Amino acid sequence: MSPARGGVRVPPLVEPGPPLDAAAVTRWSRHLLLPGVGEVGQRRLTNARVCVVGAGGLGAPVLQYLAAAGVGTLGIVDPDEVELSNLQRQVLHGTADVGRPKVDSARDAVHAIDGGVRVVAHPVRLTATNAEEILAGYDLVVDGTDNFPTRYAVNDACVRLGLPEVWGSVLRFDAQVSVFWGRPPDGVPAVQLRDLFPEAPPPGSVPSCAEGGVLGALCGQVGSVMATEAVKLLTGAGEPLLGRVLVLDALAGRWSEVPLSGAPADGPAPPASRGGSHGSVPGPGPHTPDGAPPPAEDVPTVTARRLAERLAARDRGGDRFVLVDVREPGERALVAIPGAVSIPLGDVLAGTADLPRDVPVVLHCHSGVRSAQAGRALLDAGYSDVRHVGGGVLAWVADVDPTLPTY
Repeated sequence: MSPARGGVRVPPLVEPGPPLDAAAVTRWSRHLLLPGVGEVGQRRLTNARVCVVGAGGLGAPVLQYLAAAGVGTLGIVDPDEVELSNLQRQVLHGTADVGRPKVDSARDAVHAIDGGVRVVAHPVRLTATNAEEILAGYDLVVDGTDNFPTRYAVNDACVRLGLPEVWGSVLRFDAQVSVFWGRPPDGVPAVQLRDLFPEAPPPGSVPSCAEGGVLGALCGQVGSVMATEAVKLLTGAGEPLLGRVLVLDALAGRWSEVPLSGAPADGPAPPASRGGSHGSVPGPGPHTPDGAPPPAEDVPTVTARRLAERLAARDRGGDRFVLVDVREPGERALVAIPGAVSIPLGDVLAGTADLPRDVPVVLHCHSGVRSAQAGRALLDAGYSDVRHVGGGVLAWVADVDPTLPTY
């Protein structure tokens, strides 16, 4: 990797709020002792409005530390409910919160830290259509989301609104953190997500945390760094990660830094070689297929219930087909549809899958994205009767066997 260029300093994002009373001085006394923060910086924090997009693995520690830091207004954007599988990393939520909207659970957790924080709940999925309406009025946006459509919607809205953005991603044992500001004040270099990754990768080409896994404690590491960057931007302390990408290899215990330069916001999308590339930075982070159109929409589907009927008929000798699980072995070990053979997607795409051509092929994955991709590859290779299970294992558990675990 090339050595990173020197950091840049930016002016504080927020004007100071009212003077602190005695209780506030006690609560935030450790901040008041810090050069670069102090009493004026703490008043900036109490006057700040920060929107955190995603109350999951990254958003959880960000919200906790920003609430503890004294940020006056916290917006929380998340459309989902708390699931049992979230609790391994999403430390805002507890067992009693399973089934609750995440924005409600997160609001309660923030108020347990500081009841004086104003929480604005946005229980919706942020999209290119509503992003500007949601984010307008905030001083800073923190993107802790886990899917590409939302990430690019956040970035593009921040560029149009002139808002700085703290960004992070995690997958398995790897993580990335940076600060983007597509339309900064004069003298501050412009850089945005599209300078790092000009376009989102094809759906299904990058595994989600549900497919590849993620170390829970890694979310805490990265979320803490993101919260630190937010405090620095709000107060003007230090040098933010603007024009730099921190890359963490948790297994090696090693942080690296990659320099990133930006193109003018009004110009064309920069080429992939302009800043960090998919070669120098380990991919654009986790991808959740929810909300993204699946590839190869023309591949015929079969419902989970219909698959169960066909499997029963096959057991009786009344149907012939091969059911293929294109997930990774680790996923199959968690939950499997009976009667499926395991051939990971990579083998199907590489053409090394040994599948018969004289019987129908039915494919399934976790949610239907990878199985559609595999189906398209088989049809292109000359297989004549190929279908995939709409909704994948998630649909099987929901509609056929709810006693099985989900992930």
